[in-house]
Amino acid sequence: MTEPPLVVIADPIDAAAIERLRSGPCRVVDASRDPATLPAHLAEAWGLVVRSRTKVTAELLAKAPHLTLVARAGVGVDNIDIAATSRRGVRVVNAPAAATSSVAELTVLLALLLVRGLYPLIVATKAGRWERGTHGGELAGRTVGFVGYGRIAREAARHFVSLGARCIAFDPYLPRGVDATELLPFGELLGRADIVSVHASLTSENRHLLDAAALSQMKPGSFLINVARGALVDEAALAAALASGRLAGAALDVFEEEPPMNRALLEHPHLIATPHLGASTAEAQRRAGSDTVEEVLRALRGEPLAALVPPAGGSR
Repeated sequence: MTEPPLVVIADPIDAAAIERLRSGPCRVVDASRDPATLPAHLAEAWGLVVRSRTKVTAELLAKAPHLTLVARAGVGVDNIDIAATSRRGVRVVNAPAAATSSVAELTVLLALLLVRGLYPLIVATKAGRWERGTHGGELAGRTVGFVGYGRIAREAARHFVSLGARCIAFDPYLPRGVDATELLPFGELLGRADIVSVHASLTSENRHLLDAAALSQMKPGSFLINVARGALVDEAALAAALASGRLAGAALDVFEEEPPMNRALLEHPHLIATPHLGASTAEAQRRAGSDTVEEVLRALRGEPLAALVPPAGGSR
């Protein structure tokens, strides 16, 4: 009798999602608590569930001759070598909507902290200083420019508009507007936005998209937020822009190297740094696990997939 397909969970996901997967037509091995055991299970694996820790490289794929599906419990797939999976015919799925609300809410929170200048005051108050007086400004009436205008940016725009802000966006993959947000060329957006909020997917073409030249095009006294991928921003150039005073502040939830090591950037008083927690709410993690497992179950049943990542060379 042929054994059911083996699905290997390489990284931690929601416990309820794992139990849901165990009810399906498959065997399940949870190797997330002991990553050293993962190679031993790859030889039999039909499916592989990952988050960010496990890197799905050509070398890993070579150890998994029967692998048919890689499921990423999250949005970005930059830890998966899509060219290598495409060559092997391995399908890749993700959970594109799981973190939408959580990351959008964090974006608005960071914008409010920056515009009001609250972070230095929080630090000062906790240190025993009482620094009152006119400080910061309002979000209402400002222009928020989104670099990348997918699900998360659109949800953030909805919140910003409700607070009285105007929204503009740059996204080369959108041929036309999807809502009331105006689509602009990259340079024009940088020159008009009071707050530039980065939401693009990382590709080989857009690494350091926000480099010294781009930062120099931003309005003097404007703010930068990055909740997407750290490598989209040239951190040395950002540190220089903050040090010169051209930018009034920045907020980064992601870094090119994590944990970050650029002390000149991290120690700047107008830099808000958080540890890549945009999608780390309890609700988002439950959705990530649930959405990913449901996609794996659809694949096991031979049903159409709802969140198939285009293969290398395919359309976005």
